Order: sequence, then structure tokens, then C-alpha cells
Amino acid sequence: MSVLAVDGLRKRFGGVEAVAGVSFSVAPGEMLALIGPNGAGKSTCFNMLNGQIPADAGRIRLDGADITGLPPRRIARLGVGRTFQITATFVSMTVRENVQTALSAYHRAHWHPWRDAGRHYVAEADALLDQIGLAAQADRAAGLLAYGDLKRLELAMALANRPRLLLMDEPTAGMAQAERGTLMQLVRRLTQSHGIAVLFTEHDMDVVFTVADRILVLNRGRLIAEGDAATIRANAEVQAIYLGGGA
Repeated sequence: MSVLAVDGLRKRFGGVEAVAGVSFSVAPGEMLALIGPNGAGKSTCFNMLNGQIPADAGRIRLDGADITGLPPRRIARLGVGRTFQITATFVSMTVRENVQTALSAYHRAHWHPWRDAGRHYVAEADALLDQIGLAAQADRAAGLLAYGDLKRLELAMALANRPRLLLMDEPTAGMAQAERGTLMQLVRRLTQSHGIAVLFTEHDMDVVFTVADRILVLNRGRLIAEGDAATIRANAEVQAIYLGGGA
């Protein structure tokens, strides 16, 4: 069974149909890229999947259960994690405390995250930091991390929720070229080992063609192509609209 199954998803803003009957699925351990030019509908699609905006039509199923129209917090509880283009971390807290705070939300702990973060879920937080290669920086303030390390910290915080599905919105935005592939290969290793389905948007085609198992291409809200890297590179419509004809 697919972790995520989307059927006929639609969203209109006034006279503009931002997402027009999009259907796809993501399997456990699969990395699926969602690409397209600006205004294609990628962010709108993401925002419907995690409940930030309601769909006008269509169905969203997580592990076979209909989650269409549920609020973001409820969807997160059911196993949907998300990272954002701009990192969302607590810069005044340590690296470990950031992960502990995410773990407390997962465990529904009732304590003050700003005052008591350092006393809870230490071993669990350290295990996550070890997986992403930040164990040596556990006691540093998050605000002192290099940008690439902040991205890895955000990934650890998302994994703290033990997601079945991970939505990643331009995960390598703002990173140096050399760091991008390293981060996404880390994502691949971690998500495949845990059977997590990944749906990500990305503008760096080198990253997309290297790590994505499959690629979806949106244009003006419509799905115009789907396939592996070779299929997408060879698609004449995708070349004309998004790849500049030189792919």
C-alpha cells in the first residue's frame, strides 16, 4: 500500500485553478520530486497535503485513511512531517534542546519547552543527532550553526515526529552546491532505512535527477509528466516549459 495517495486534488483562487485534478502516490522509502516553474502549484499542493489550506475537491489518503480536510496538527499526529524553505529552529536553544522540544511535542509531554527542555528525552535526542551527524554539536546554540547544519537539525526535528510521510519544501535552498547532494543523500539513507515516504520540491535539477526515484512535473496546476530522470529529461514539453530545451 502507498503511504500517500492523492486523487483528483483541486484548488481554485478566484479565477485561477492553482491545482487542477492532480493524482499521484508515494510508496514507503520512495523519494518523489515535485517540480515545475514558479506558479505551477507546488506550494499549494503541499499546503493542502498537510492541512494548511482546504482542498476544493479530491481525496488525500495516508496509509489508506482519508485525511482530507483535517487540521495540520491532526495530520502531523497521524505521521506527516514537514521541513520548510526557511529553516524553523529555536536559535537561542542548544541543538539538543531543539530536538528535545520536537520530541516533547511527539510524546505530548506537558512541560515548559523553554525552561525544561534540557531534562527530557536526552538519549532519544542524542540518537537522532548521531544519525544526522550533529552529535558533536549537541551543546552548541542552534543560532551558531552553519546553514547546512541548520538544515540537518531541521531534518532531525522532523524525524522526531516519527513521520510516515515527510514533505520537504526546497530542502537545499540557500545551501552551497557541495552541501546539497550531501544533505539529500542523508535524507535518502534515513528515510529508506525507516520506510518513510518523501515528497519534495526542488529547483536544483542536479539534486532532483540524482536522488529522486520518480519525478512529477506540474505546470499551471496540471500534472504534465511523470517518470524517472531519463523520462523527464527526454520529455519535450518539460524541456520547453521548465528545462530550457537543453536537458
